[in-house]
Amino acid sequence: MIKSTLVLLLAGIAAFLTLAFRPAAEPKTQIFLVGDSTMADKADLTKPERGWGMEFGQYFDGSVTIRNTAVNGRSTKSFLREGRWAKVLEELKPGDWVFIQFGHNDSKVEDSVRSAPAQTLYRQLLTRYVQEAKKKGANPVLLTPVGRRYFDENGKRKDDHGEYPGVVREVAKAQKVPLIDVHEKSWALYSQLGEQGTRPLFWSYQNGYYQPNPVAPAKNDNTHFSEYGATRVAQLVAEGVQEQKLGLASRLAHTAFDGKFAHDLPVVLEPVFRKDTFNIVKYGAVPDGQTLNTAAIQKAIDACSEKGGTVLIPRGLWLTASIELKSNVNLHAAKGALVQFSSKLSDYHLIRTTWEGEEAIRNQAPLYGHDLENIAITGQGTFDGAGDAWRMVKKSKLNPSQWQKLLDSGGVLNEKKDTWYPSAQSLKGSLANKPGILKPGQEAKPEEFADVKDFLRPNMLSLTRCKQILLEGVTIQNSPAWTIHPLLCDNITLRNVTAKNPWYGQNTDALDLESCRNGVVEGCTFDVGDDGICIKSGRDEQGRKRGVPTENFIIRDTKVYHAHGGFVIGSEMSGGARNIYVSNCTFMGTDVGLRFKTARGRGGVVENIFVDGVDMTDIAGEAILFDMYYAAKDPVPLLGESTAPPVMTAEPLNEGTPQFRNFRIRNVTCKGAATGILVRGLPEMSIKDISIENAVLESKQGLVCQEAENIRLKNVTLLSSNTKPVMEVQNSRNITLDGIRYTSGADLLLRVTGDRSKDIRLTNTNTKLAKKGVELGQKLNKKTVLLSKK
Repeated sequence: MIKSTLVLLLAGIAAFLTLAFRPAAEPKTQIFLVGDSTMADKADLTKPERGWGMEFGQYFDGSVTIRNTAVNGRSTKSFLREGRWAKVLEELKPGDWVFIQFGHNDSKVEDSVRSAPAQTLYRQLLTRYVQEAKKKGANPVLLTPVGRRYFDENGKRKDDHGEYPGVVREVAKAQKVPLIDVHEKSWALYSQLGEQGTRPLFWSYQNGYYQPNPVAPAKNDNTHFSEYGATRVAQLVAEGVQEQKLGLASRLAHTAFDGKFAHDLPVVLEPVFRKDTFNIVKYGAVPDGQTLNTAAIQKAIDACSEKGGTVLIPRGLWLTASIELKSNVNLHAAKGALVQFSSKLSDYHLIRTTWEGEEAIRNQAPLYGHDLENIAITGQGTFDGAGDAWRMVKKSKLNPSQWQKLLDSGGVLNEKKDTWYPSAQSLKGSLANKPGILKPGQEAKPEEFADVKDFLRPNMLSLTRCKQILLEGVTIQNSPAWTIHPLLCDNITLRNVTAKNPWYGQNTDALDLESCRNGVVEGCTFDVGDDGICIKSGRDEQGRKRGVPTENFIIRDTKVYHAHGGFVIGSEMSGGARNIYVSNCTFMGTDVGLRFKTARGRGGVVENIFVDGVDMTDIAGEAILFDMYYAAKDPVPLLGESTAPPVMTAEPLNEGTPQFRNFRIRNVTCKGAATGILVRGLPEMSIKDISIENAVLESKQGLVCQEAENIRLKNVTLLSSNTKPVMEVQNSRNITLDGIRYTSGADLLLRVTGDRSKDIRLTNTNTKLAKKGVELGQKLNKKTVLLSKK
């Protein structure tokens, strides 16, 4: 007992000594925010108003503490007179930062408590703040007042702060302190968004608060921010910290993406709804699986859209045909609700829409909306699109018993007896040349396509030219074609959405973001018969004429099963794609993992694509694929299909020549694939500026790189079973292979062929583990490949 007590005592003394002599944690850097309501914290978070200081902290790492001392309604004069500046000075420590921003209230001449004329008192007080902060050893930073939303009748910028921004600039210069010109930065943002686009930045324009024709003294607030607006302004200030190269810039929050800070990523505007609820039962809907509830559900949506709110679909089986969504409506499917769309094709009608990037006549989508704002589909319910009633099925996709069951269900076969169609109309459409596709400028009436109506499958959820979209929690399954298709939409949020389609379902992509801007896709699960997460922007001439890229999307924490591709760009990408950020995704059993595909004739530029943290298993084709020879067929050939690569002959450059450039891919693993990395550009347009770092890829083939330029692999492990060779480079230049690991005993590490190949560097790689290190093709001299010793 005494011995155990002594042991405990000694252990306690040791622990005390360890704590006593542990180096003190480095104190956090403090940023004091000194200003008015546009910056200030808000006590009542049930109300929509926010100050930008409330959102500023997210753009710094954990070594920074934000001290927001800004107060509503204060000016340089009143902030000082109330003793607030004195309290800041008391707490300032050497090395702290003070961001000073006033002006909104200083200009109120009629208010003697706050008024501070620009050229006299305002200038004097700003100077005083700066000098007194310096005396405390702190780092003052002056900010011009953030812009008010003042547009004239022509949508042009109006004067909003008079002389005040100019005085701030002059004081900063005279006192030799940093300046962040928030006034000009905010107006650059306002001018980009326009009169209508700036409304969501300000709290009074949110759904439920906006007054179209306010009666005095009521008015819409064009000064104070919504949460979205406050975040955008905080982002501008963080951007200013980096641009000014302040010492504080070292504390800005980094992301997983190469060279990108938190403030570089897009901010997405989510919809806001009134609390009113409209239950579809009150409008006559019956959950018996027999009653067609289309009219009842539509009545509930129409009634809700008058002022906004939530349309509730309770638990039960609700049969319906196509539903048309409306602005300011959240369609909420409760847990246990199954919305079953009709399998009777005559319940749907033809409309003018798009199909795979081109103008077309198709059946209206089961969930449909156009030119809407502030919309959502939420809840834990399920929407089933009755896709089996629409889709053709190839015999090769089914086993004999499945095929026989399908034949017994009805329908018709094609002449070869290898493809089943649900109706004679559907078969007739399959024999036509691009049925339903409209040529540019073509005027056509839907009834002209009535004889092939059944072939013209709709997408499941089709949204065109919509803004502020939220899809959260729901399951969308059994789609006739593409499952979720926003086109020309802005500010899209998909959160915890499940998309499920049969693995044999043709064209049943889970998510197709086409010519859309600003969005986040997170926590989703996709298990479909075609591509999983797909970025598109129109096809060929029509897509180039539209000229709207898909841009500014964050895609994270998402799983994809059994799709053609996990994360895909193309092939309909004629309007381009840029600024896409993918992280923490898992692809299981997909044909291809990361799939970037295009073809001659598409045109368009795909650039600034960042990928970090993707794990893959059982990939039938390529783990990472860049392909400019996309042939519009399954990425894994079926039995009997040709596997021969295309013949590569150069063609003249034109507007239809596509471009891939500036991809940054890091931290990727793959266990099982046909090919680890395939890069296949065009002779006339190589694939450029690709970086793949920290990857472990187990596959049959390792690297195949054709018609590429400025490709960099660093710390990449290629565990290929076919080592003749591990890496193949053809007609490519400026290729860096740095720190490559591979299976010991490989037959050949690197083969370089093609008379256009040059500047191939193999560094920090043990070539002695292979039976032969490098093999050069004809017409290539030894200088083509530079080896570093290891």
